Amino acid sequence: MSITSALEALQKTPLATGIRDSLLWFPLLEAVHVMALTLVFGTIMIVDLRILGIAGKERSYWRVSDDMLKWTWGAFALAAVTGSLMFTTNARVYADNTFFRIKFALMALAGLNMLVFQLTAGRKGAAWGERGPAPGSARAAATLSLLLWLAVIGMGRAVGFTTTGAAAKETAPPANVDFDDFLGGGPSGAAPGS
Repeated sequence: MSITSALEALQKTPLATGIRDSLLWFPLLEAVHVMALTLVFGTIMIVDLRILGIAGKERSYWRVSDDMLKWTWGAFALAAVTGSLMFTTNARVYADNTFFRIKFALMALAGLNMLVFQLTAGRKGAAWGERGPAPGSARAAATLSLLLWLAVIGMGRAVGFTTTGAAAKETAPPANVDFDDFLGGGPSGAAPGS
């Protein structure tokens, strides 16, 4: 089975079809996905700003990190689940989208940056983590983290804007949905009261 046929099979599953054909599920998943990513970035930003010495200097790095990162991982898991469900609805189009691919490459780089930080400057956090300034390598990792996550967010928005038209060309709207009635325009687009 080729990757293309596997992606097409995925988007034909009952789950993907149900989400795609619903007026509620895809927008709901997208809203939860965006809120989860906001929490991911917000909590990472708090830790990175502490490392940079811009905010939270009165608290130790370890305390800030412990308080925030449990929220980061929970929100990341929620974003992964909602993102995966949205992906199933038009898997072939998403997989071919350049912005989608760049987003995942940037997330991998952000993860690698975090791993390198944890194995190097993060291990020595007891020496600088109380109230002192972080070493240059830690500040560089925090700056790179912020830049990578901002780029991930930008690519995610670009995915939304560049796949909407492609999704409409890939699949026709469900036959049982009258968008004019849904939007309040009445049957066949007639104005109310006419």
